[in-house]
Amino acid sequence: MIAASQPIQRPPDAKLLLVDAGGSIRHAARSALIQFFKPGDLVIANDAATMPASLRGTHLRTGEPVEVRLAARRSLDVEDVHEFSALVFGAGDFHTRTEERPDPPRIRPFDRLEIGPLSAMVQRLLGHPRLVSLCFTGSPDAIWAGLARHGRPIQYAHVPAPLALWDVWTPIAGPPAAFEPPSAGFAMSWRTLEEMRAQRVDFATITHAAGISSTGDAQLDRRLPLAEAYRIPETTARAIHRAKAHGGRVIAVGTTVVRAIEHAASGGPIRAGDGVATQRLAAGTRLQVVDALLSGTHEPGSSHYELLRAFTDDPTLQRVTAELDSNGYRSHEFGDSVLIERLTLADG
Repeated sequence: MIAASQPIQRPPDAKLLLVDAGGSIRHAARSALIQFFKPGDLVIANDAATMPASLRGTHLRTGEPVEVRLAARRSLDVEDVHEFSALVFGAGDFHTRTEERPDPPRIRPFDRLEIGPLSAMVQRLLGHPRLVSLCFTGSPDAIWAGLARHGRPIQYAHVPAPLALWDVWTPIAGPPAAFEPPSAGFAMSWRTLEEMRAQRVDFATITHAAGISSTGDAQLDRRLPLAEAYRIPETTARAIHRAKAHGGRVIAVGTTVVRAIEHAASGGPIRAGDGVATQRLAAGTRLQVVDALLSGTHEPGSSHYELLRAFTDDPTLQRVTAELDSNGYRSHEFGDSVLIERLTLADG
């Protein structure tokens, strides 16, 4: 696969690889996506807006520069914005590959960081030199204002030009909750929604605090995804019940939607309200609700790829990877897409 290097959400030549419930594979233009939805289907997307979660600052005890990447918080409450799990890197920026970024100066509990107009204290280490629990001081309004003024989108070296915040907002972006963009939603547009309505395909949203995709450390990457807060509206829960009752498919736009919905459905019917997804979906996971997934292209070994293993078997995913490679599909957040149905045989 080729890393997509331009921040264009819906390029006219975007590709779509389809994997049906029997494991068959075919290719299409992503502009033809609506053709693969059926009347009665329910498409669910993540409406989280991406926060400016990359923050340059100073580790006050040593005076050394750091980059803080906010990675998770315990709820979506706009007033609950003091405490975050965060990655801390040493000097440098996104132009250096994450795997090559230096560790921060040795961090201890109660160390303070000066981050533009904001001040934060390290509460504790989270089992790795780069991962900490961070507490900002000040009122919620002051913290949000400081993030907006000083922060920028988390970015990786495959996109060489600095990203603007609107580059990482999906067309339906609403509450500021995601730390990296729920980028499967880049494939959708308001025109897509109009076409869905005309074909009697339902649409609903959830809000999920999409987390970081890479830490630069293989050991730490194995802990991804971190615990992520989500909110499922009552209207969405009702739409899921309605689609299931009438034989429609539930199609998730992005792995974050799968994670939130399957967590909310664990142990019984889908529950509306707030929660924190702590599970890791992988091979052997029995999906309770989601029938198909619209996602970006993912490389074997990543946490996103592991989630795909809940939808189909490894031989099919190996064929998918070969097709993506041989047909020049683009990867990462501005890349091409895959629509994968849950393998029928896996239900048996």
